[in-house]
Amino acid sequence: METLLLLFPQFSFTAQKEEVYFRMLGPGATQAAKMKEDSSRQKDKERTSRLSLFLAKSGSHENVSPHKTTNSTANNVSPELALRWSDSFEELLSHSDGVEVFSQFLRKEFSKENIEFWLACEEFKTIDSRTKMLSKAKYIYTVFCETDSPKEINIDYNTRMAIQRSMAKPTKGCFEAAQQQVYNLMKKDSYPRFLLSDTYLNLTRRRGPGATMFRRRSRSCVFNERGEAAAEPSAW
Repeated sequence: METLLLLFPQFSFTAQKEEVYFRMLGPGATQAAKMKEDSSRQKDKERTSRLSLFLAKSGSHENVSPHKTTNSTANNVSPELALRWSDSFEELLSHSDGVEVFSQFLRKEFSKENIEFWLACEEFKTIDSRTKMLSKAKYIYTVFCETDSPKEINIDYNTRMAIQRSMAKPTKGCFEAAQQQVYNLMKKDSYPRFLLSDTYLNLTRRRGPGATMFRRRSRSCVFNERGEAAAEPSAW
């Protein structure tokens, strides 16, 4: 290449002249350049593929449409079971289908990180291996608790700092205060809206032709014969 520059000092190695240069060097150099280019393209494809996979798994708000719904779980929920979820927030979370439907509702509200954090904490408390506990604690902290984390939850400053300090030697109770705050937020804020949402009411109305929806007492709302919810409890 240095020899070529001495012979042709005016030669400019632009994209159009690059091919001429490699032809002058011989077919071997041309083939080597092509192999290098193909390898670079393959690496770019692999990076793009890994990024796409990460975004798909992350479920971050930027990549979730609030209009997307998952009907497979809802199709297996009976109106009778759905109505039981109105008894209490605890009753809702005691059913795997209830957790899934509630998660879909939070997804539409762009607050799905709350139920994900709560579930991660529940799983964390069952870990006995010290090594796994350290790994899981770091994951929960970096994903949900750290400032500007991908799925940052809404907790107070003191609780956040306490979790940060505990990461040096995490215990099973290191996320307890934060989990309780998130639980209370879902129970007092998201859960009442969930009971009045189309997501939930569509489940309680699903009956065959001519069927009548029964009434059931609820601590949060009341359903009449048409499956409509009332915000205030009424006399039975």
